[in-house]
Amino acid sequence: MNTYHGTSEFAQQGNSTILLLHMRSYKRVVTAKRAVVAIFACWMLAFLVGLTPMFGWNNLHQIKKGEEPNSSQSEFIITCQFETVISMEYMVYFNFFIWVLPPLFLMLVIYLEVFNLIQKQLNKKLSSNSKDPQKYFGKELKIAKSLALILLLFALSWLPLHMINCITLFCPTCKTPMIITYIAIFLTHGNSAMNPIVYAFRIEKFRSTFLQIWKHYFCCKSNKTVNNMNNMNNVSLVNLDSRAVI
Repeated sequence: MNTYHGTSEFAQQGNSTILLLHMRSYKRVVTAKRAVVAIFACWMLAFLVGLTPMFGWNNLHQIKKGEEPNSSQSEFIITCQFETVISMEYMVYFNFFIWVLPPLFLMLVIYLEVFNLIQKQLNKKLSSNSKDPQKYFGKELKIAKSLALILLLFALSWLPLHMINCITLFCPTCKTPMIITYIAIFLTHGNSAMNPIVYAFRIEKFRSTFLQIWKHYFCCKSNKTVNNMNNMNNVSLVNLDSRAVI
């Protein structure tokens, strides 16, 4: 999941950079089809990286090697714990050093470039015939700040657990308190819940779209239920009145 977050954040920042560098050709370069392909590629990449332990990079060989030679195959039992099954080399060298740190560094560089470009556009003198870019780039700056906040939350949510994995790998004798490990795991799971909240509070278009979806799929259903109940009550009253007349 953290691989998908990293690649998707990187794609978002690349999209912002393309928008600022090539405003005139943005709609031609960033099409709906290409956006769908980029999202699909992010999911497939995260899916393959997440399935890597199932392809053999796990602790199964070490567990079998540690079993007694006389123990039968039917008695072979694996304790279902994350550190027992998943290799820390995979989590640190492959997952953290390749799929977390480099995207974070690249996204930081892209953010600095985005803020620099926006600041340059805002500092330009306006000609009498040109449109005012203050309003447009002001919105872009707000969106960039929102995405920067999401990147910060991503780093704060995932880095603690990766730091614990590094300690486990490089210092086997060091013991991390379980409460710290549980808090780090909770942060990683809570990161996915933070993003929609940040988007809703910081980006107006996302908030309006979210409210439209909510009203369409939830409020409308409740209103339809109320209307159906009212209609049923009206039908019952009509039946009672007709019986009274008879």
